[in-house]
Amino acid sequence: MFKKAVKQQSRLRLAIAGPSGSGKTYTALAIATAMSDKVALLDTEHGSASKYADIFDFDVLEMEAPFHPDRFGNAIKIAQDEGYEILIIDSLSHAWSGPGGLLEIVDELGKRQKSRNSFTAWKDATPIQNRLVENLLAADLHIIATMRSKQEYVMEQDDKGRTIVRKVGMAPVQRDSFEYEFDVFLDMDIENNAIVQKTRCPALTGRVFAKPGKDIANILMKWLQGEPSTNKNRRVRQVSKPQADDEPEDHDLAAIREASAENMADALTDFIIWFRERAKEERAAVVSQGWQKSIRGKLSELANGDREQIIRFLSRITGREIKSSNDLKAGEWAALKAWLNIVNVTGEDGKKMWIIGNKDAKFTFASHSK
Repeated sequence: MFKKAVKQQSRLRLAIAGPSGSGKTYTALAIATAMSDKVALLDTEHGSASKYADIFDFDVLEMEAPFHPDRFGNAIKIAQDEGYEILIIDSLSHAWSGPGGLLEIVDELGKRQKSRNSFTAWKDATPIQNRLVENLLAADLHIIATMRSKQEYVMEQDDKGRTIVRKVGMAPVQRDSFEYEFDVFLDMDIENNAIVQKTRCPALTGRVFAKPGKDIANILMKWLQGEPSTNKNRRVRQVSKPQADDEPEDHDLAAIREASAENMADALTDFIIWFRERAKEERAAVVSQGWQKSIRGKLSELANGDREQIIRFLSRITGREIKSSNDLKAGEWAALKAWLNIVNVTGEDGKKMWIIGNKDAKFTFASHSK
């Protein structure tokens, strides 16, 4: 049923593009530090952002090549897990055209397939790009991403009639229309003016800001306010690993009880994405009977011995009809082995609870049974 729309608190997705020297990094830091004192910056530009460390207060993680898009997704998760409120990605263009970025991935796929038709290579590479977009949009923190612009020089006349040459930025160096994934897209010119090219914030529509910073930050902070968010993309609250005797601390039990059915569904969705990607990456040709027996045993415990429940679970995560666990492929067995790290604990109310997860899966959730 339709219901009355309610504006909720949201996380900022801001893109800043421009040619070299237009002030993208400075502008990103000026806006971010005006919004929060918990700012992290992912630097792909050989430490250039740290040159502003005497002006702005922020933490930095320097990334060297290869610039595989998944590494950016991992950095986003790290920043979120470490409690930062804003992450600046400087620059996101490297995930597209940098060494090891998506364009190089497509080239490598094409060479392996020995085909002149790049369609099949893009078929395999596009999910990697889509995964980057999903990581950007689902993260529970503000994200400001800078992107280099394709540059062009134009000749024009000044107010005295003299011909001058001016450097201008064109489309950002990323996949076509990538900027429309963001709430706000600023186009910087060489005079450090920020031209609002696209925005969901009405107060920014059609605006131009000279050397922007706190002025834009104030507008954005006001616009982001709303009712407490029920964003389904937010990850479930993390649960600390139990002690060696398998007896969790009190705050762990409280966190487990707070895991709602909605969060369980979100966590399973995250797991399905992770599982299928991990299964594709595995190259194990042979799966030992010991592996299979151990995994079947843990799944049976998880499902309280209900075979049909296990089959439904396996069908859902693999995306195809599974009649028995023997239908799993080698990579899927390996992915399950990597994920299954189940600890059985009993809460104060006498109910059994299973803490399920693995550090590689990047999330933790709990299921409840009597």
